[in-house]
Amino acid sequence: QVQLVESGGGLVQAGGSLRLSCAASGRTFSSYTMGWFRQAPGKEREFVAATSWYAGNTYYADSVTGRFTICRDNAKNPVYLQMNSLKPEDTAVYYCAADNGITLATMRDHHEYDYWGQGTQVTVSS
Repeated sequence: QVQLVESGGGLVQAGGSLRLSCAASGRTFSSYTMGWFRQAPGKEREFVAATSWYAGNTYYADSVTGRFTICRDNAKNPVYLQMNSLKPEDTAVYYCAADNGITLATMRDHHEYDYWGQGTQVTVSS
């Protein structure tokens, strides 16, 4: 059974940092694009960051560029998201996602990802 499990969420003050990890089981994701998405209450799920498998290229939403860093790690923990200078508007449930058919055109579309974690809550207080 393929599973992605996020961890590292929590409550932090504005300006603080958190590191989210994504643990994988049931499959190796080394040849998959790995992404992070987030969803705030009453809002659509939105793209945060992604890293492609073929060149390790990274992509970010404008709202997190310069503050968040996505990195590939090892086979059991294929990706993590370092979040610095957090803002109250970053509050959301954060999801790890994976797919092996992602292109530049589809990377920001959550519908294109086949594998998802259950999400981890990030709350940033002002």
